[in-house]
Amino acid sequence: MKNFLIYGANGYTGQLIAREAAKRGLKPILAGRSQKKVEPLAKELGLVSRTFSLEDKKSLEYTLKEVDFVIHCAGPFSLTSEKMVKACIRLGKHYLDITGEIAVFEAMAARDEEAKKAEMMIMPGVGFDVVPSDCLAMHLKNRLPDATDLTLAFYGVGRISHGTQMTMTMNIGNGGAVRENGKIVSVPAAYQTQEIDFGEVQKTGVTIPWGDVSTAYHSTGIPNIKVFTVVPEKQIKLIKLSRYVGWLLATAPLQSILQRQIPEGGPSADEREKGKTLLWGKAQDEQGNSVESRLQGPEGYKFTMLAALNIAEKILSGSFTPGFQTPAKCYGADLVMEIEGVERQDV
Repeated sequence: MKNFLIYGANGYTGQLIAREAAKRGLKPILAGRSQKKVEPLAKELGLVSRTFSLEDKKSLEYTLKEVDFVIHCAGPFSLTSEKMVKACIRLGKHYLDITGEIAVFEAMAARDEEAKKAEMMIMPGVGFDVVPSDCLAMHLKNRLPDATDLTLAFYGVGRISHGTQMTMTMNIGNGGAVRENGKIVSVPAAYQTQEIDFGEVQKTGVTIPWGDVSTAYHSTGIPNIKVFTVVPEKQIKLIKLSRYVGWLLATAPLQSILQRQIPEGGPSADEREKGKTLLWGKAQDEQGNSVESRLQGPEGYKFTMLAALNIAEKILSGSFTPGFQTPAKCYGADLVMEIEGVERQDV
């Protein structure tokens, strides 16, 4: 019987995925470093648990041999993904994760040939990072095949989790990133602002180094890509300030202080149900022709839970493509439309 592993099942998002999987009658193995946290969750859901760190190569490989693939939920992925994906390649097991980090996407893309030889699929970003935006990018490319410029934006209504805040804090001194002429280019934090019409609201967006700067290029081949998100005006000022003091905030002593101040957990069940996400995208070609589309869906963490399990169920049914894949490249622009509550509109 085909099965999968959720590593980092005791984390905020890992728990959401594990609980929904159990509700659907799936039987994933739940794993993580903390027996104190993983075992009670597994017992509650009637699932098998394993406890080991990613440094424990023997235990990791022993567990991977029991499954067909892993949904890796233990971030920050810049620190954890390499060990997990290497083990998956060695054993020919598919690798999924929920990262949004550009460097991780690019590192995974570089393993394309290894993955093909191992006849396994590497698909990072199977959650809100980057399923809806990747599918929107592919949809725009389909509408304007000769597009040379792509702009994406998203607006999430709701709180962010402990793990997401950890990753953001770690990267506070790294500035921004866009793609120009096919290459990822470093730019100052809050490089540009732009008014975004999400349909039901208009908001000021600011450029951020979102995963689509990497993935949208692999999905669509569009060489120039920017991603915007909506943050309060005060936060835009703080982001711009990080251009000058980011190096200081990135030092180990200050990182330790900042990380200790991050609250545990994330949005409540009620907040997840009431929240929603809005996305907008525009593609343009060299002649000035352009197309715009909008997308609306569930709150970000609920979106991640539903998207990850949708892809997991596809793999369990035998639907996958060996090598490095993005969600839209593998499953098409309409993948996101399979998720309950998602609506798409061409402007």
